[in-house]
Amino acid sequence: QVLMSLHEMFPAVHAAEMAVQRNPRSWDAWQTLGRAQLGLGEIALAIRSFQVSLHIFPMNPEVWKEDLSWARKLQEQQKATETESVQALVKGKELEQESIPDYDFESDEIVAVCAAIAEKEKALSAAKTMVIVSASGTVETVTEQDNCPATPDETLFIRAR
Repeated sequence: QVLMSLHEMFPAVHAAEMAVQRNPRSWDAWQTLGRAQLGLGEIALAIRSFQVSLHIFPMNPEVWKEDLSWARKLQEQQKATETESVQALVKGKELEQESIPDYDFESDEIVAVCAAIAEKEKALSAAKTMVIVSASGTVETVTEQDNCPATPDETLFIRAR
């Protein structure tokens, strides 16, 4: 409790955990651990610690009215904040999606470009191209026409397409 009053939350949690390990039936050790965990922002862990404290000493009004109710309010606020941030993120993504322009993929320019690319691909596929690598490592690219095949000496070259 002194460490918490000095705003040393991590050492306070460590000390409270040691107190709980030494005496797991101490309701006030569990209560102190829950308060220290709240100081670190660990709301779910704090609620669990307060519940253990109440399980040991259920008639403690301080844990019921102050600690557990406060921790649950914090948890509800945290959930509401998370929900708001998720909604803001979704709205941001919707705005991004709305700002994308609508392209006309059937326009004359696009159709002409696609036709030109298709014609170029036809011309390239008509000519067969071979890459010839010699045993010494020399690389040679040979284009072979349908009427005049260029076949290198099989003993000197490795053929790949």
